[in-house]
Amino acid sequence: MTPVLKNTLLFAVVALLIVLTGVMQSWNTALLILNMGLISAIMALGVNLQWGFAGLFNVGVMGFVALGGLATVLVSMPPTHEAWSAGGVQVIAGLLCGAAVIVAAAMVLKHMEKSRLRTVVVLVILIGGFFLYRAVFDPGVEAVEAVDPASTGYLGGLGLPVLLAWPVGGLLAAGAAWIIGKTALGLRSDYLAIATLGIAEIILAVMKNEDWLARGVKNVNGIDRPVPYEVDLQNDPGFVETAAGFGLDPVTASGIYIKLSYSLLFAGVLILILVAAQLALNSPWGRMMRAIRDNETAAEAMGKDVTRRHLQIFILGSAVCGIAGAMMTTLDGQLIPTSYQPLRFTFLIWVMVIVGGSGNNFGAVLGGFVIWFFWVQVEPIGLMLMELITAPMAEGSALKAHLLESAAHMRLLTMGLILLLVLRFSPRGLIPERQA
Repeated sequence: MTPVLKNTLLFAVVALLIVLTGVMQSWNTALLILNMGLISAIMALGVNLQWGFAGLFNVGVMGFVALGGLATVLVSMPPTHEAWSAGGVQVIAGLLCGAAVIVAAAMVLKHMEKSRLRTVVVLVILIGGFFLYRAVFDPGVEAVEAVDPASTGYLGGLGLPVLLAWPVGGLLAAGAAWIIGKTALGLRSDYLAIATLGIAEIILAVMKNEDWLARGVKNVNGIDRPVPYEVDLQNDPGFVETAAGFGLDPVTASGIYIKLSYSLLFAGVLILILVAAQLALNSPWGRMMRAIRDNETAAEAMGKDVTRRHLQIFILGSAVCGIAGAMMTTLDGQLIPTSYQPLRFTFLIWVMVIVGGSGNNFGAVLGGFVIWFFWVQVEPIGLMLMELITAPMAEGSALKAHLLESAAHMRLLTMGLILLLVLRFSPRGLIPERQA
């Protein structure tokens, strides 16, 4: 079997599984799996850029995805004018003050000769600047968070169309990746992993605790949508008539229409990123990145700036994850900082890349769909399996109750089992990287 035929069959099997879900369960469920599969595929592409192209072990995926979600709030939510009047300018002034302190300390470190005096000057700038920053920033935050905290209590956003938040999410993640990369990319791979994980937790801690920014754990609801609302479609006589022509009630038809609309948008973004990733992979730049990945010492001997190239790919991969994070928050319609768990946004994405095929963009996309499908469907399938197994057992049996309760844990067991099977029988993934 040729590789092209094999890969086509693998994608066809995934498509068939989604269609079977629609036939046997509901089309709304199938389309929800499809939409999250598209977003997961984009996240997997971002991680594949970093790991598959350059060998960078980034386990801070959750942080970049969360920044993409934050971008949807900052761009699409309407501004809270009362909060801006109460202390918005003071909050911005405090942030600018903090940034100025950091820049001043960096300039001193760069331009003064290494001496005890330089150390004293840097300490004076940092300590004095910290107190100045808090003196300006804290009163502004208190004033903003005191404005109707039950429903707002934050500055809001720019009130722009939510589609603009998707590239902004990428830019926000890219900016954070630049800051992280400038300080952490010189570390060995295992230390880089620890650093990125820690920084991701810092990003999430800021989102949870800084209510003025995005309401913290109070969540932001009612984020703008790029597609119509279901209730508007259900009240449209033309739509109701069209749905009836397909034998669907307006409620079901509106849900399917909205999810299909999201699918088209997400598929368009995925195709654009996939085409760009493929062009990059097959370009001289892509070959150089793989050469650096395979042997950094030899690449440095050939005059390549390894750290600079690592920074480039780290920023690009993080930006892709930020775009996916903005898309996912748009689909959810709300920002929930507590939902950004490492299990879902780091472990699961890494499983997608490994199972699909590290270093192969199409493998990353396939892994995103396969793993997400099983992540959603394993629990109901596991419950059905346990009910079938325990059917002959007596009612009230402790073993029967235990087995039925264990169905809730089938997800982690199945993810581990899939990973083990793929590593055993196809260690380079379902669609392995093509060797030149």
